Amino acid sequence: MKKNILLLVILVFAQAIQAQTKAKETAQYIEYNNPFYGKILESLGDGPYKPRRLMKAVPKMPLPKSHTEFETVWCNKPISQGRTGTCWSFSTSSFYESEIFRKTKKEIKISELYTVYYEYLAKAEEYIKTTGKSHLGEGSETNALARQMKLHGMVPAAAYSGNAPNTPFLDHQKMFAEFKALLENHKARNAWDKEVIMAGVKAILNTYMGAPPKTFYYNRQAYDPMTFMRDIAKINPEEYVNVMSLKKYPYWTHAEWDVPDNYWNSKDYLNVPLDDFMDGLKKAVQNGYSVSLGGDVSGPGYLPSKSVAFVPEFDIPADYIDEYARQLRFDNGATTDDHAIHVVGYKEDADGKWWFLIKDSGSSARNGVDPGYFFFHEDYVKLKMMTYTVHQNAILDIVNKVH
Repeated sequence: MKKNILLLVILVFAQAIQAQTKAKETAQYIEYNNPFYGKILESLGDGPYKPRRLMKAVPKMPLPKSHTEFETVWCNKPISQGRTGTCWSFSTSSFYESEIFRKTKKEIKISELYTVYYEYLAKAEEYIKTTGKSHLGEGSETNALARQMKLHGMVPAAAYSGNAPNTPFLDHQKMFAEFKALLENHKARNAWDKEVIMAGVKAILNTYMGAPPKTFYYNRQAYDPMTFMRDIAKINPEEYVNVMSLKKYPYWTHAEWDVPDNYWNSKDYLNVPLDDFMDGLKKAVQNGYSVSLGGDVSGPGYLPSKSVAFVPEFDIPADYIDEYARQLRFDNGATTDDHAIHVVGYKEDADGKWWFLIKDSGSSARNGVDPGYFFFHEDYVKLKMMTYTVHQNAILDIVNKVH
């Protein structure tokens, strides 16, 4: 009798395990809403945000609920990028703030818009150089900051806001429309006088953003952007590297990240196999470094209401996420380069899988369970996130292997 009861218990337990194993995510169509972006539009005097009907996954797995569950590096509190396409600067400025703290233990807020100003100038110069063939958009890449810092340094946020007075949220819509119209007008007339064009571009930027400072005071001492970066922030832009993983290019070489926002055709990306891409990212975060991460934030497993991003099995089972699946989605447009975020922590779940803690300046991150943060499952990063910027010392094994 006891033997039969034991067998029955084992059978019931096995069936429960099997049922749990077979449980898969389902999906449903929802009216996707973004209340925080609606608040931005309202504050700027524009029409209401219109929800979209999208298919989203219904997760079965346990989900993180707070950034307090994670092992983290120091970072400033999340802030909004408003109605701008400047996530690349917000994420990577936050990354450099964490780097400043890692090196100096100083809690410094740097100006995201200082770099944005000079990046707009660089966009105009590239447009002139290519006689109107380069891409014009508000976006850029995470490696743009090191490129601009080499030329222009950095400044604290208190020295340059880059925002119009009495404006609750950043808004580049009108400014960029004027910026783009000016350049396209010169293209239509085939008039490429660089001095004239750049004077017009600077007039537009200075009207909306203000001219960046040449000198400023920090802790009662005078600095220029270069001395502040060198002596106070202790940041050397040459120490930072950029990593990607695409099958179409030879691995362990430098390659171009072929997307519109890489408008200057940067070829300084270390292209590595996907396993090395993920190992480098994990090793960096585990050893006290943070990472500025870029890629795609769409798909049925990207759930702002729950602050999570994961890959449901009906999209692709975890065991099938590899370099071919990643490349296929990039080639067919399912994966794009539409957002940059700051990885500031990690945790492991009961199955040994990682969740990454994401600090996010985008409006969708303000509508979830932990405003300003997102929780990315490692499968999502492996499939959909395409590049990252990190200090070279965090991934020396990769840096030394690339030729």
